[in-house]
Amino acid sequence: MRATPGAHPLIRTAWVAAIGLLSTGAALALFGSGGRLLLILLVGAVVMLLAGYAGYVIRHLVFERVVRGAEQALDDADLERARATMSPLLERYPDLPLVQRAAGRTLYALGDPLSAASLLEKAARSFGDDAVLAATLVGSYAALDRGGDARRASALAPRHVDVRLALAWSELVALGGDRAAGAAIVSDLRGRADVRASVPRASMAAVLSATASAYAGEAHTADGALAEVASARGSQPPFERAFIGYLEGVALRELGRTADAVTAFERAMAAAPNTIGEALARRELANLRARLPAPATA
Repeated sequence: MRATPGAHPLIRTAWVAAIGLLSTGAALALFGSGGRLLLILLVGAVVMLLAGYAGYVIRHLVFERVVRGAEQALDDADLERARATMSPLLERYPDLPLVQRAAGRTLYALGDPLSAASLLEKAARSFGDDAVLAATLVGSYAALDRGGDARRASALAPRHVDVRLALAWSELVALGGDRAAGAAIVSDLRGRADVRASVPRASMAAVLSATASAYAGEAHTADGALAEVASARGSQPPFERAFIGYLEGVALRELGRTADAVTAFERAMAAAPNTIGEALARRELANLRARLPAPATA
């Protein structure tokens, strides 16, 4: 049986007692007896049912408030609080879409895109065109280098700005991405007011624009975009700084500036350990170093 957040032994006891009272009342009525006792039994059953229902509703509302608190912690970049809240909830209620959505977002932010994608795919069946879920799912697949899955997931909320940004990241960086499509998405997003008004969105659009320019051999344009990213770095929380730093390293790598890319990846890793930005920067740094020629031996 699936566990539910409103359930509690006392609530079950109240409902069982109500059923018992109703059954006793029905038996008395069947034999044409009871009178005042029958009325007492019926009133008692109604009271027990209402008490059980009220308890269930209150517990469920408290549960929803706890989950909303975890998601607010994510929005505030308080990843440890989100993790501490969602970990026991996921263990106890792994099949509830509300838990799957919040836990998927949390695991993505903490650098586990594989588990995040699995949970968010399940939650998407209940949440439909939820843009936050869609953007995180697209980002999870981008982080996993699964460009085709990212493109499919973007169809959940294809016009939302954060979904478009995540898709642009996937198309420009992930395996199987369409680099030209990614460049076109970024070009469109850079001019949007809802991108320019948000530091995280503007920084992501700028660093992805730098990557697109690097692919096109336009180093001067890429440098201009990277200068925008650098100027905004001090106003970003560590979590955002790590993620944008990872993308900055990718852009520098594509520009052929290996030493600068290494520095960017290392800076991202130091900014926010145990986050998606740190995990991706660590992976890309390891891949980059593996491709470097071995140092000459004496």
